[in-house]
Amino acid sequence: QVQLVESGGGLVQAGGSLRLSCAVSGRTFSKYTPGWFRQALGKEREFVATIGWFLFGTNIYYADSVKGRFTISRDSAKNTVYLQMNSLKPEDTAVYYCVLSPRVGVLRNENEYEYWGQGTQVTVSS
Repeated sequence: QVQLVESGGGLVQAGGSLRLSCAVSGRTFSKYTPGWFRQALGKEREFVATIGWFLFGTNIYYADSVKGRFTISRDSAKNTVYLQMNSLKPEDTAVYYCVLSPRVGVLRNENEYEYWGQGTQVTVSS
């Protein structure tokens, strides 16, 4: 019933920017927490960013590797999550996954997210 569809991936040069979008159906952001993970070829998935509710307010958390360069946001009316990626580096090359958790809080672990999108490829060249 829950479906997440990512878009916006592509090929960019180092230092460039991309904006990923994730359209969510079947759930709203009022009770669920969206986020982003990524997986580089031959490596395990890693947490990128999350945006949700914590202590009755919005909480945003980033992995140290992307902090200051990436920005997660959401449009509740459109039920869409975004990941603005600036100052991209070759090490950012990966498949990026939009994820959604039925829990509320600061969520950084794979097992806290029940719903996953199909992934979108981001490739950053030197």
